[in-house]
Amino acid sequence: RVKRLVNWILRYLSEVDVPVKRGTFVEFRTGMINVSPVGRSCSQAERDAFEAYDRVHGVRAAMADALRAEFADYGLSVAIGGQISLDIFPSGWDKTYCLRRLAPAGYKAIHFFGDRTAPGGNDHELFAHPAVNGHAVAGPHDTLRLCAALF
Repeated sequence: RVKRLVNWILRYLSEVDVPVKRGTFVEFRTGMINVSPVGRSCSQAERDAFEAYDRVHGVRAAMADALRAEFADYGLSVAIGGQISLDIFPSGWDKTYCLRRLAPAGYKAIHFFGDRTAPGGNDHELFAHPAVNGHAVAGPHDTLRLCAALF
């Protein structure tokens, strides 16, 4: 099943028109597969260019929809992550997974800071969870600013 998924991804990426293609496109990580249409070896300038291109052309959103349709019977979730990638993981293994450990610990408040908090983003489920105070941020400096204001 993994081979079929990876072959499908590589075939799909071979037909996607993006500004550049650099390096690793499919990366196996603990508990998930990360897919980058532009490639993980892109420079910061190429990363920024792809992010702007993707905002206009919806490359990752279209690929996420296509993956969900093609592999509906695999029990997978697909989320847009960071500037250049998609995360594919078993359903239920999104960022809310941590609440299985945090909720029983009895914390008075759980705060989460994420940059991909819109529906379909890899931060959305935890950001929107009723047990969590979610904060949308634009990056590390924004997170520091909010933490200083909140705490």
